[in-house]
Amino acid sequence: MAKFTVIIPYYQKQAGILQRALESVFAQSYQNFDIIIVDDQSPFPIEGDLDSLPDEQRARISVIKQPNAGPGGARNTGLYNVPAQTDFVAFLDSDDLWTKDHLQNAVDAMTRFESDCYWASITGGDAFYYHFGMAELEETATVTRLSESPRVIEIPEFSRVMLRNWGFLHLSCMVIGRKLFETVRFEAELRLAAEDVLFFCDCAIAAERVILCNEAGAVRGEGVNIFHSIDSDSPQFLSQQFNTWVALDTLEGRFPRRTAEAASIHSYKHTARKQALWSQARLVKRRKMPQFSLLARWAWRDPKLLQSALQLAVGKLSR
Repeated sequence: MAKFTVIIPYYQKQAGILQRALESVFAQSYQNFDIIIVDDQSPFPIEGDLDSLPDEQRARISVIKQPNAGPGGARNTGLYNVPAQTDFVAFLDSDDLWTKDHLQNAVDAMTRFESDCYWASITGGDAFYYHFGMAELEETATVTRLSESPRVIEIPEFSRVMLRNWGFLHLSCMVIGRKLFETVRFEAELRLAAEDVLFFCDCAIAAERVILCNEAGAVRGEGVNIFHSIDSDSPQFLSQQFNTWVALDTLEGRFPRRTAEAASIHSYKHTARKQALWSQARLVKRRKMPQFSLLARWAWRDPKLLQSALQLAVGKLSR
């Protein structure tokens, strides 16, 4: 039987969130797994969510505590500590829940179709309208159906489809094989930006085969995980958008001769510039100083930021 290692980054502000996620792991129909939880210097102690677990469940969990390194850094720590006997790694955010058959569907499909990179669909509340299921890809992309129940598909032009809209991908629904979990890592310094998309792309490039399952593998959390608590008026928003641009710029280098992929990345980079500049314009409107130091650093790497700023200014003046 194949063995899974489940990696959960933990940085939380509410009691019981991790316990809820772990309950969904221990309720899996497929039970051959161990769990690595990386406590990324969480402001809420991890012990409260673990002390109530039965001894047999607690024995299957390894907790690694580290100085805060962000979600990518926490997941990298988990990847560096995967046991030698592991065949597959599955990721789960601490505020998400797995559906009962997530691991069983993953091991069945990955074994049957000799895949080392797998995503299931994800569900969630209205706040996460931008996620969509794998079946919807058949309406806009060329796909190959590999099985019907559950529906498993393959996309010949996966990177092109992914970069057009990656709303069908989520880390809590991702499973990777040994070739990937031994070699591919997150760009940890790109905190709260597009480091997950960069990881997705690197895994897809390195994978022998990527497959997608239409069955929901997870239920998306409702925003209680403070890895994702930065809004457009937060002081950290400009840094997040800059990191997003850096991640996208890095991603562009993965496709030096693919015009379709490059066009999608250019569009996302333009969006990051606009969102960053609008956030600074709101600061000025509230009679606060813009973050000139970071803006100058961004403009040094990306002269198009100045062009976007000029377009924004002209647009406001014309109105």
